[in-house]
This record gives sequence, C-alpha cells and structure tokens, in this order.
Amino acid sequence: MKYAALIALMTLVACGAEAPPQAPTPSPGVSMSGEARIGVSGRL
Repeated sequence: MKYAALIALMTLVACGAEAPPQAPTPSPGVSMSGEARIGVSGRL
C-alpha cells in the first residue's frame, strides 16, 4: 500500500500539479471565439 501512495505522489509531481490552474491574461484588442466537439459517430 505504501508503494501505491508513493507512485501516486510521483505521478502528481511529474505532471506539474503543484499549484492551482490560472487563466491566461488576455491581450488588449485580441478576442477568440469558436466551437469544439468531441464524440463518435457512425451508421448502422
């Protein structure tokens, strides 16, 4: 069990989870908009 905790800790350290996420500061005069879709489609 102590190995599982060590592996979980090392995984968090490796991915950079040391601080909460922060939104980027917007540049003046620049705007972005769009649409994103994720999914699977098919026909039977």
